[in-house]
Amino acid sequence: MNPATYDEQVTLKSGLEARIRAIRPDDKSRILEAFNNLEPESIYTRFFTAKKTLTEDELRKLTEVDFQNNVALVVTIGPTDSETIIGAARYAAYEGTQGRRSAEVAFTVEEDYQGQGIASLLLHRLASIARRNGVICFEAEVLAENKAMLAVFKRSGLSPRQKFEDGTIHVAMPLTESES
Repeated sequence: MNPATYDEQVTLKSGLEARIRAIRPDDKSRILEAFNNLEPESIYTRFFTAKKTLTEDELRKLTEVDFQNNVALVVTIGPTDSETIIGAARYAAYEGTQGRRSAEVAFTVEEDYQGQGIASLLLHRLASIARRNGVICFEAEVLAENKAMLAVFKRSGLSPRQKFEDGTIHVAMPLTESES
């Protein structure tokens, strides 16, 4: 499976049909629309700061990824020619300690679609891609009040380890048995 062409139909917990696919450079306007539909609290929990908009550079970084070191998937609803992005997840890989390849993960789900299993679906797809790309551990910085994301990690089956640091919870999730 080539992550750059990933495309899968899924059914959310509510029964809504959705699509998980690789992000594309032509998603800039859809990402901006999705961002503009987010509540300020969701923006803060994702970016750890208040933001009113995304810059052109941020949109480029979000939509133009190499699918090796940077991988991004989106969840969309609606017809392909007018789809709406309701969720997104990404990882950015780096060489961690002792030469181990790790990746920082981040998720965003539009409020009206939270609780439908979107973040869990995205986490499992990203983990599968990451393993193929040699990543052995996912890491995330999560605000302590973001109980929903912490619950996704806890239910993931990835044996997350949590450490409270500087007002956030650092979560490490091994992707291989030997790292558990």
